[in-house]
Amino acid sequence: MHGDAKILENVHVAERQMSILSKLKPHAELIAAAACGILIVLGWLTNRYEISVLSISFYILAFVIGGFAKAKEGIGDTIKNKELNVEMLMILAAIGSAVIGFWTEGAMLIFIFAVSGALETYTLNKSHKELSALMKLQPEEALRVNEGKEERVHVSQLIIGDQILIKPGERVPSDGQIIKGQTTLDEAALTGESIPVSKFIKDEIFAGTVNLTGSITVEITKPSNETLFQKIIQLVQTAQSEKSPSQLFIENFEGTYVKVILSIVLIMLFLPHYTLDWGWTETFYRAMILLVVASPCALVASIMPATLAAISNGARHGILFKGGVHLENLSNLKAIAFDKTGTLTKGKPEVTDVFVKAGLSHEATLQTVASIENHSSHPLAQAIVQYVKTNLGSPLLHPEGIEDVPGWGVKALFHHNEWKVGKAGFVGTAEAEVFADGACKELANQGKTIVFVKCKDDIVALIALKDVIREETKFAIDQLKNNGIYTIMLTGDSQKTGKAIALETHVDDYIAECLPATKVDEMKKLKGRFDTVAMVGDGINDAPALATANVGIAMGEGTDVALETADVVLMKNDLPKIAEAIHLSKRMNRIIKQNIVFSISVIVALISTNFLQFLELPYGVVGHEGSTILVILNSLRLLRT
Repeated sequence: MHGDAKILENVHVAERQMSILSKLKPHAELIAAAACGILIVLGWLTNRYEISVLSISFYILAFVIGGFAKAKEGIGDTIKNKELNVEMLMILAAIGSAVIGFWTEGAMLIFIFAVSGALETYTLNKSHKELSALMKLQPEEALRVNEGKEERVHVSQLIIGDQILIKPGERVPSDGQIIKGQTTLDEAALTGESIPVSKFIKDEIFAGTVNLTGSITVEITKPSNETLFQKIIQLVQTAQSEKSPSQLFIENFEGTYVKVILSIVLIMLFLPHYTLDWGWTETFYRAMILLVVASPCALVASIMPATLAAISNGARHGILFKGGVHLENLSNLKAIAFDKTGTLTKGKPEVTDVFVKAGLSHEATLQTVASIENHSSHPLAQAIVQYVKTNLGSPLLHPEGIEDVPGWGVKALFHHNEWKVGKAGFVGTAEAEVFADGACKELANQGKTIVFVKCKDDIVALIALKDVIREETKFAIDQLKNNGIYTIMLTGDSQKTGKAIALETHVDDYIAECLPATKVDEMKKLKGRFDTVAMVGDGINDAPALATANVGIAMGEGTDVALETADVVLMKNDLPKIAEAIHLSKRMNRIIKQNIVFSISVIVALISTNFLQFLELPYGVVGHEGSTILVILNSLRLLRT
């Protein structure tokens, strides 16, 4: 028994040690850099007291501990890519400094290089933070219900058609449709909207959201690896791995640059001695300084940390970029084309005007109309039913007979009276014109659809409906126009409706009666006219145009095809986020330019002063590696709101 207790105690100790190590692992580079710094101080102190053997031992330990991570990375990349890199330059420079007796300077080079590496890792970890937080939000298990029996299964085992039970307080494990019960969901993880959303039978729900109030039975509609939640994770992963054109250029440039610098250093090891009468020690010393200061560390670090920080910032604010290239392109936009339905507008018709014949009860007439329309699945009919339920709260009646007339409207029998609800031609065009008294033309010019109501031989009501624009649309369009971006609306609606919506939304221009192929043609024309153009859409019919644009922007509640095709996704369906994304892109590009100019200026200044024999190795180390740290710190500003 005593032996078992001892074994158990050892297991617990091992587990605690593993837990501590796992917590320290993300900070390993920073710990190594700190240890390197302490060893340098000890080496310097023992050197002052002329304990040279101990001093050199401390410096060697500083080299090994501080430089291990970068040396491993540099040697590994060199072998893998068969290309020299910045890390190899730093290793050679540090060793060269030690060879000529400058142990402190060589160790300082390793220390500052380790600190800059730790800062880069910090930036990368920050950019992965949102992704890690997202991945923790999706449950790993679900409660599957089969013929009254409940079993807990891993979400990967769920297939389309499975039924799962989700209790109050639980997160939704997979996308599905409610088939039993009703509840309120917190969808903030997906949309950023803090107000809970009520959900009823047949409503869609999404993985990662939280069930707040009632127990619901849900039928799975998508495999766990194809949920909207997983698509968001994949988008962020793709964005973090894809490199911008600027980053690719710098990386390609790095290999050539390193070869050139090494060639110049080799020449400098001999040429100044014979041509400028420098001593061998001075010649070697200047060559080592050149090796240090000419390394493009700051230049290489000018782009990637800034890009990752900007992508991270966007993800935190509901703007998902599929890669740095798209983020970079946003700042060059000259024009943006918008789909109308579901993008500039809510995508669902709403009742805007109701006219009831004088002498008739407004409430009773609308109650009858809603009772008839309740038997139709047409979007206009459902909008009328919703309007009556919301504004009047009247109970719906049951018609004695009903007939759907495709393309025209609905015919019903109430108390032996025939009712018709539909187009003007269905109820009588001439009679409709008389009832409307000229209002039809005005309503049509406003982009509204008119439904007439006829009882026996008289038209008794007129109902106007419209796909109303989003509350934020005007503000979003005005923001873009203030930034000098040309805005255009592409819609499949008629010229009249298109013109009315264009005026209401403040867009610069519109093109009506657009088919998917027409949208593609128009996008090509816009690209020829403005060079860099974005397309904003949400539907399957927008996908070809999204793919054609320089930057495709999809609404988060759009179709899967639109989300797959687009380069940028607005998770909150919030149009003003487009202007935010453009501002973020401009900030990123501005910071990258600052980094590049600063890093090149420092390299030129250090190389020049070295050739003039003004620069000492310690100052060269501090100037060069200090510029790298400053460049990374400048990039980290993009993490701020």
